[in-house]
Order: sequence, then C-alpha cells, then structure tokens
Amino acid sequence: MRRFALFFLPLPLLATTWYVNLGGLGGQEDYESRFKAQIEELNKLTAAAPGARVFSFAGPALSKIKVRDALAQIAREAKPDDTLVLTLIGHGTFDGSDYKFNIPGPDISAKELALWLLPVPAKRQLVVNTTSASGASLADLRQEGRTVITATKSGTEKLATVFARFWLEALRDPQSDADKNDIVSALEAYRYADTKTTKYFESNQRLASEHALIADTSSSQGWRTPDSTKGEAMVAMRMPVLVFGSLQNAAKSPEKQTLLRQREELEQRIDNLKLRKAAMPAEQYRLEMRNLLLQVARVQQELDK
Repeated sequence: MRRFALFFLPLPLLATTWYVNLGGLGGQEDYESRFKAQIEELNKLTAAAPGARVFSFAGPALSKIKVRDALAQIAREAKPDDTLVLTLIGHGTFDGSDYKFNIPGPDISAKELALWLLPVPAKRQLVVNTTSASGASLADLRQEGRTVITATKSGTEKLATVFARFWLEALRDPQSDADKNDIVSALEAYRYADTKTTKYFESNQRLASEHALIADTSSSQGWRTPDSTKGEAMVAMRMPVLVFGSLQNAAKSPEKQTLLRQREELEQRIDNLKLRKAAMPAEQYRLEMRNLLLQVARVQQELDK
C-alpha cells in the first residue's frame, strides 16, 4: 500500500494553480460560437479560483507558438507544489499515427504538447482533452503523476463531442463535489461529466459516439469507470481542479489553511484505510474508520465557525 501513499499530496492552498485554456477552430459557425462561449465560461470559472494564473488562447488568437511559450513560462515560474490544468476545447483529428488539435496555422500534436509539458515542475498535472478523436492523445500525454481525461476512447471516435459541455457543468455545479469537501477533484468532475454525457445520448435516443476515459499513473490505457476501492484513479482522486464555496474564502485565512491541511491529511488516511480494508480484521477497520471520521467532523466544525 505504500505506493498509493506516495501519490497523495496535501492541497497546496498557498501555491499557484496554472490554468491553460485552449479553444480551437470550429470550422462552422455553430461550432465557432459554441467553443467561444465554452472558453469564456472556463476562463471565468478558473479565474475565480484561489491562487489562479490563467493563460487563455482561443480562435484567431490561438497559435502553436503562443501555447509553447506559455508552457515555457510556466516551466520557468512554477514550483513543485503548484498545480497545472490544461484544457483543450474544439476539434481533434487522428490520421492513424498522430493526434492533432485543430488550431489556426499548424495544428498542435499530442507529442508536441507532451514535450512542452515535460519541463513543468508542478507535481500535480491534469490534461483535459474534450475534442473529437481525443482518445488517441492519451498515450502521448500520459506521464508519471499526471491525470489525463479524454472525451473519446480512441482516435476513431471522430464526431464532435458534447463532453466539454458537461465538464464545464461539473465545474459550476456543487453536486459534482461528491464528498462535499468544497474541492472538485479530477475524478469527481470526470464522473459527473461522463454520467451526464451518457444520459445525453440515452435521452436523445442516439447511439453514443463518444466514450470518455480517465488515466493516471496506475493506468496505461485509461478507465471508463474507475474503481477507487481497487486503487484505480488514486492520483485523479487527489487532483484538485476547482475550489467551491466557503473554501475559496477559507483559503485566504492562515488559521483556516491549517485546518484545511488537517482535513486533507485525514481524508488521505481514510482513503488509505479503505485500500487496506480487505487485509484487516473487520472490527479493527471499523474502529479506525470511526476514529478518523470523528476527527474529520471536529476539524469541519472548526472550519464552519
């Protein structure tokens, strides 16, 4: 179980979250307006996060050089305790060999993105690729400690996706915060958006043309429905994407920061305990879990004051 503990990093409330929001070409008027609106909403959501630094390029303002230079700047300025969240909204293509994100001028390949991300020292990294054919980018973008989410399971799912719509909904809807700790993790947002996407096709009586995947350190192929009790998507579980509600204000208070760190550490211990459940006597597991939950409740009472 030691290897899972290595993945858990305390939430760096005094650190910086670097958001890189990219809106590609639409090709048609309806897609152009959709992608423009989605990037604008993403910019507002991410700019409101504590410690946020936002780089956003969309439409005619987006180019390969600007993305490369922005990531180079982040590589120079970011610290290991920082977080990087890179989101791609638009169309993608796959020629059987390389995935490419469609932008003005030369398209950006997954291999190029992976190369530009390599020098970034932030230990927490998330790439959310909501484009068509995005599943083909997973193999190139996956890296130790990084979470990668794709809207499709492969490069052969080439139709325009709806996943981006529900990913943004996950970032504004408190219901996506399943454990109610005011932090939307990559895994929580993924589950919310994937569920909504599945229901979208079912309610419209359409055959699903996209199947999202999430991958992190412990998965080379990605999961459709990761099972955390089996140690799946443990990095994604502790990858913060956005902070909700009271936690935004709490993050500005040194006293509350200490309490938030305590809560985070206790939640990590609970996750580790769940992973050890099968190898423990039932009574020992029950007692340890009860003790941890009581400690979380006490810390939460102090936070709520």
